Amino acid sequence: MKRKKKLKMHRILIIVTVLLLFLFGVMLLIEGITNNKENPAEKPVNEEPAENPTDKPSDKTEEPKEEPAEEPDEPETPGEEPVVENPSDQDIVIVENPEAIDVLVNKKYNLPDTYVPADLVKLTDVPTVLSNPEVNQMRSVAYEALKLLFAAAKEEAGYDLYARSGYRSYNTQVSLYSSYVTNHGRAAADTFSAKAGQSEHQTGLVMDITCEAMNFQLDDTFGDTEEGKWVSENAHRFGFIVRYPKGKEDITGYMYEPWHLRYLGVELATDVYESGLTLEEYFEQND
Repeated sequence: MKRKKKLKMHRILIIVTVLLLFLFGVMLLIEGITNNKENPAEKPVNEEPAENPTDKPSDKTEEPKEEPAEEPDEPETPGEEPVVENPSDQDIVIVENPEAIDVLVNKKYNLPDTYVPADLVKLTDVPTVLSNPEVNQMRSVAYEALKLLFAAAKEEAGYDLYARSGYRSYNTQVSLYSSYVTNHGRAAADTFSAKAGQSEHQTGLVMDITCEAMNFQLDDTFGDTEEGKWVSENAHRFGFIVRYPKGKEDITGYMYEPWHLRYLGVELATDVYESGLTLEEYFEQND
C-alpha cells in the first residue's frame, strides 16, 4: 500500500515539474516577443568609404601613421556638368617659381612633380577634421593667416571653422585623380579634381574649410551657411580668396567650391576680391 502511495506521489511530482517547466518556457516566450516589439533591431550604420573619412574634429595634430593621404569628399556634381576645355600637353607650362605666394596653378600652369614647399608646418593651433598628417599642413605664412581668420570668425561672429584638407603631395594627387576617374569617369573627375601638378593643394597655400553645420564635410551648400557667407565676405582681410567662385567654371576649370581658400597675401587677395574676378582673369587684366 505504501509502495503504491510512493509511486503515486512520484508521478504527481513529475507531472508538476513538467507543468512548471512548460509554464516557465511559455513565460520566456511571451517576454521575448514583448521585448522584440518594444526594442526593434537597430539598423546597421553605413560606414564611410576609406577615401571619405568623417573623423571627429580634433584640435591636435595626430602622430604620422602609415596610411594613404585622405581627400575631402568629392562634391556632388551638378545636374549639368560645366564644359571644361583642357589644354593639350603641348600647351601646358611648368611654372618656374612654384614657391611664389602669387603663383598661378591651374590646368595650363602646372607645378613641377618634384616640388615640395620647404616651409610646411603642422596645424597645431586650429581645429582639424582628418587624421592624416599630410593634409594637416600648410606653408607657415598661410598657416599664420589661417589662424587669424579662424580667430576672427569666432570673435566677430561666433563661428567655429575647421581645417579639413591643406597640403597634398604630387604623388597623393596622382592617386586621388586616378581613383576619381575610375569611379566617375574622366569628364566628371575633371570638374572637381585636379591632375597631379595642377592642384593648388601642392603649393601648401590652400585650405579646404568646413563647419559643424556641414557635418564637417565639403559641399557647395557651405556657401549658403552663415559661416560660408562670412568667409566669402571676410577672407580677403586675412589674405585669402575663394578660389573657385560660382559661375566661373569655364574660366577656372572647376566647379564652384566655396570651401577652397587660396592664400595670396592681404594686398593681392583684397585686390582680387574687390575686382570680382577670378585669379586667372585678374592676372590677365593686370599682366
